[in-house]
Amino acid sequence: MKKEKVSIWWLRRDIRIADNAALFKASKGANKVLPVFIFDRSILDRLETTDARVAFIHQELSNLKATLEAQGSTLMTYYGKPKEAFEQLCSTFAIDTVYISRDYEPYALQRDKDIAKFLESQGINMVGAKDHVIFEKDEVLKDDGKPYTVFTPYSKKWLLRLQKEPITTYQYDNSALFLKTEPAKLPSLKEMGFEDIAVSFPTTEIDDIILTQYAQRRDIPAVRGTSRLSVHLRFGTVSIRDLVLRAQSLGATKWLTELIWRDFYQCILYHFPHTVDKSFKPAYDRIPWRNDEADFDKWCKGTTGFPLVDAGMRELNATGFMHNRVRMLVASFLTKHLLIDWRWGEQYFAEKLLDFDLASNVGGWQWAAGSGCDAAPYFRVFSPASQQEKFDPSYIYVKKWVPEWGTSAYAKPMVDHAMARQRALDTYKAALA
Repeated sequence: MKKEKVSIWWLRRDIRIADNAALFKASKGANKVLPVFIFDRSILDRLETTDARVAFIHQELSNLKATLEAQGSTLMTYYGKPKEAFEQLCSTFAIDTVYISRDYEPYALQRDKDIAKFLESQGINMVGAKDHVIFEKDEVLKDDGKPYTVFTPYSKKWLLRLQKEPITTYQYDNSALFLKTEPAKLPSLKEMGFEDIAVSFPTTEIDDIILTQYAQRRDIPAVRGTSRLSVHLRFGTVSIRDLVLRAQSLGATKWLTELIWRDFYQCILYHFPHTVDKSFKPAYDRIPWRNDEADFDKWCKGTTGFPLVDAGMRELNATGFMHNRVRMLVASFLTKHLLIDWRWGEQYFAEKLLDFDLASNVGGWQWAAGSGCDAAPYFRVFSPASQQEKFDPSYIYVKKWVPEWGTSAYAKPMVDHAMARQRALDTYKAALA
């Protein structure tokens, strides 16, 4: 029996139907489209069984599968290595083309290169699309053709390009787009070795007032002053194009700037992949970190004796989220006050953050450590007391996450700020001399 020719829409970090660049390209082809998602064991096998991100992905895929099945199609899901999944797909379907949204992380680039080579050996094309950024790779470069390594000029060029190339979203009729087929099985979390934990994930519904007042409220951790859309941006359950258009329509320029930072860090990671585990500024790899494991443990648990630091770490441990202002403080505290390698903190965030994104996480940690592109100078050391006074003066945020604060049960400060600051300055100065 002759197999029907199909196109594969391979979802990765674009888990949605609306305004999906790869799906739009697939819709222009001559074949019906079969949506496919692969639970990649190369990634999953490194995670804890309680990792809430897997539960989030599973939830979103369940919703998408139900939408597709209401249209007579389905979502094919595989648990294993990507090549194994495509070997099975090739034995089941006559595949013409595989459509993907591009990913710029080192592992993803190598994975896609390997899969493209395998598909080519089967006579199958793989077509990429730009989806989770507005401008990618070499679309925003300096006049000499080199990538920007400082954010402000990058953002100016980014905005200029946006003026010349206004955003359009991808509109298509999906009623006749997908392959009509029987419902496929979605493996349960338990079958993949993960626990079905109860987590309340942020919604994609955001009031306009949060975006219009973002500049005034974004640094106050005790209020809902940020969009909380980062987990949805990470896995593509919202469209970056929709968000930029919304920011423009509301005049929410400060929030738009945060979206530009996402593109910037994606470009940095693409052009400088060594920054995943090496300093962007090589001299900073000469810093003799203390790397005291007992100190690191106190930081991880939120028992440093510095209330805002502790509140942030406890919020992270309990929810998988941390307010961005507090992220900067806890990162500065680890690298400057405790002189612990930024890679230790980056890895801890990678394990805990629901919205973990390699490019932004590495970029943010290197910024705090002083070792990254466009970083704060090494002699900038956040004062936990000053940050507390500015952004949580009534200790509302602290009291929520550190209930024993203000009692004898609360930890004493693990270091003296003035001593730790001077120690950091001396250590950095000597290493960079």
